[in-house]
Amino acid sequence: MRQPATTIDLRRDLVGLLPRLRRFAITLAGEAALADELVQAVCQRAIAKGHQWSGEGRLESWIYTLARQQWTDDSRKRKPKASLRGNVTDIREAARERSTAADPDAIHHMIADMPDGLSSVFLLVDIEGHSYQQAADIMGTPVANVVSQLATARLHFAGLAGTHPIHRY
Repeated sequence: MRQPATTIDLRRDLVGLLPRLRRFAITLAGEAALADELVQAVCQRAIAKGHQWSGEGRLESWIYTLARQQWTDDSRKRKPKASLRGNVTDIREAARERSTAADPDAIHHMIADMPDGLSSVFLLVDIEGHSYQQAADIMGTPVANVVSQLATARLHFAGLAGTHPIHRY
């Protein structure tokens, strides 16, 4: 039995989104193993709910929204654990110990080491090129929150990169 063309297209397009979806999942989960589990769950959810995607707008935004929702659902099921992320001082010191060259792995780690919430917004807007409104829709938050989180993330990233000190006013 043949599947509808939209399902076939959804699956094909989903494969093309996997690298970006994994990057986004890492910003949510903070570690690769959890991110991989999240990506798998999101792919299953997207295929199961493919009939809900109207085909209008960006598939990527819909998939990212599913990822955020899946992460929220999964987080509620898990017991709260101590944060895997260190405090800002530890992160800054670790970043300064890394090579000053623009090493992609170092940049990836600096983004992943941002406080919760900031890395996802930074990835969506500054790396993936989403508008503030699209990022707000994906994250399920007002645009003003995205703008504020993005400004904080940029300052944090600049501080980690050693190009701009972090100041609190």
